[in-house]
Amino acid sequence: MTWTIRPRSDIGGLSAIDVAEGPLVVLLHGVGLRAEAWGAQIDALSAAGYRVLCPDMPGHGETLFNRPIGLKGYADPIAALLTEPAVLVGHSMGALIALDIAASRHDQVMGVAALNAIYRRSPEARAAIQSRAAALDAWSVNDPSGTLQRWFGDQATDERKACSRWLTEVNPGAYKAAYTVFAESDGLTDAQLAKIECPALFMTGADEPNSTPDMSRGMAQQVSNGQVEIVPEAAHMMPMTHPADVNSKLLEFVRRCLP
Repeated sequence: MTWTIRPRSDIGGLSAIDVAEGPLVVLLHGVGLRAEAWGAQIDALSAAGYRVLCPDMPGHGETLFNRPIGLKGYADPIAALLTEPAVLVGHSMGALIALDIAASRHDQVMGVAALNAIYRRSPEARAAIQSRAAALDAWSVNDPSGTLQRWFGDQATDERKACSRWLTEVNPGAYKAAYTVFAESDGLTDAQLAKIECPALFMTGADEPNSTPDMSRGMAQQVSNGQVEIVPEAAHMMPMTHPADVNSKLLEFVRRCLP
């Protein structure tokens, strides 16, 4: 599909794609991206009769950078938007935000889906991502080459081109701030995960080296109503690269949470 910019609305101080009517599904993107990364999911969920709300993270897309502090600085504005029953779906750092809100036992969260979420990184993985975060500065345009190589390998696709554009256009200070929060987190603790009472879906790619299948399985084991889905031959950007597989599992989950 094409990854063109979509119209926005201001929702609680966040710039957001807000389409269709019906039960609410909120999609949260990862570091360096923007709401359009959910394009295939927006189309599938809205066509299935759901209102789909996709906010841009602070300093990403069209949302201004307000220098949020820590994970709560990203999670609290999203939690404040939830004034009706909703399913939260997050990818990468978006998954960390979604899980944090679900673990707070927000009374409007009917389900949470964590795509490519991190949990208990290995010491090597932790050191590598913290080194990358420390090397960023708040003024220079991001060089996306290393990130794109991790996400797509050598494949030259429309998805790679779109991510390259978004990673280059993102506010450098916002990128460093969000990436630092993500790098310093090891995912929710077991005690936090145990507080999630709503249905929880943990989905990642079989070929994902950083948000591994074992991480998703480990998180699901800590949640009383957790389930795991592993997408074959997929890696970190599976919502974009494997939309049919991701959409079918998401729709099944959303229909269970918001019948």
